[in-house]
Amino acid sequence: MSTQSPITLAVANQKGGVAKTTSVASIGAALAELGHRVLLVDLDPQACLTFSLGIDPEDLDVSVHHVLTQGVDPIEVIIETEDGVDVLPATIELARAEADLLTRTGREHVIKGALEQLAEDLGDEAYDWVLLDCPPSLGVLTVAALTAADGVLVPLQCETLSHRGVGQLLDTVHDVRRFTNRGLEVWGVLPTLYDGRTNHARTVLETISETYDLEVVEPPIPKTIKFAEAPAAGRSILATSRTNKGAQAYREVAKNLVERAARPKAKKTAKKKPAKKAAATRTAAR
Repeated sequence: MSTQSPITLAVANQKGGVAKTTSVASIGAALAELGHRVLLVDLDPQACLTFSLGIDPEDLDVSVHHVLTQGVDPIEVIIETEDGVDVLPATIELARAEADLLTRTGREHVIKGALEQLAEDLGDEAYDWVLLDCPPSLGVLTVAALTAADGVLVPLQCETLSHRGVGQLLDTVHDVRRFTNRGLEVWGVLPTLYDGRTNHARTVLETISETYDLEVVEPPIPKTIKFAEAPAAGRSILATSRTNKGAQAYREVAKNLVERAARPKAKKTAKKKPAKKAAATRTAAR
């Protein structure tokens, strides 16, 4: 067994188009630059993370779907990439996983179990970080990812609709804490596609922080066309545009996440927000 467990971070937002996959690939590459061993797990049936790292999902015989639903050893599926990170790839087959897992006992723990097996198999060579690229939904796979995670990072495009989705995600996090993962912590909001010149973007960001009492992971990731160009090259922006402001921002984010990981866990308190109490009461009454 490894002497230290990997830090598992779920990157989640059920709203699409918030640069979630870009954030996973870029933060992973930045952590690798810092000397960490990094595994990225693609949990989206669209397999955008897999494709963006230079892997054609249609060429794969096995994928994360087989790990989660058929018990295939993760080591047999993991692929090394040119960005210095390893990936547990996805294919369109993963779209069946929700249905396959729905009636399975302990389905919420299927990702956690696979990662624990992987850490045991690798021993001293275990990963330092595991980043989970969650699908744009709050279904079985996202709940399983949150159950396996130490923390959750919420990429947020600074617009009102993205803001509203955060509340729904936090309700799911609240339920996961109650039932399957008491230690789950929200590491904060990562502002993406950020245009600091607009009052709207600044206002939405401030409102998120005040409404949900969430940290803002700095610095905000700026809008740049370079993000759209990187997946075509099968690399992250850190490789395709090393000095770009977006690449530099992700490097700073990675350093801040390493510092965040070193913090002691927050002490649990009995006090909860009234809004969350009411939500829990409504759930229990059903």
